[in-house]
Amino acid sequence: MFAQPNGRPSDPRGDHDTWKAPLKEANVRDACLHDARQTAATMLLVLGVPTRAAMEVMGWSQMAMTTRYQHLAPELISGIAEPVAGLLWRTN
Repeated sequence: MFAQPNGRPSDPRGDHDTWKAPLKEANVRDACLHDARQTAATMLLVLGVPTRAAMEVMGWSQMAMTTRYQHLAPELISGIAEPVAGLLWRTN
């Protein structure tokens, strides 16, 4: 996620060079910028960032982008069962 000095998302076409330069400088494996966007979006989901806030951070205007970029990690899915069980089978 790259931003302009004013905080708004940068032009996606300009992201490529901005992304590749630090990878090369850090001497890490080459990675697709699209993968980085998916990772960033999924991290926001895992952190519980509200959808509208994630959309603003990621520069999305369409809700459909959340389903394209955010991926449900297995930990999120498995973490749902315990609270639901606690709600359904309260002992008090």
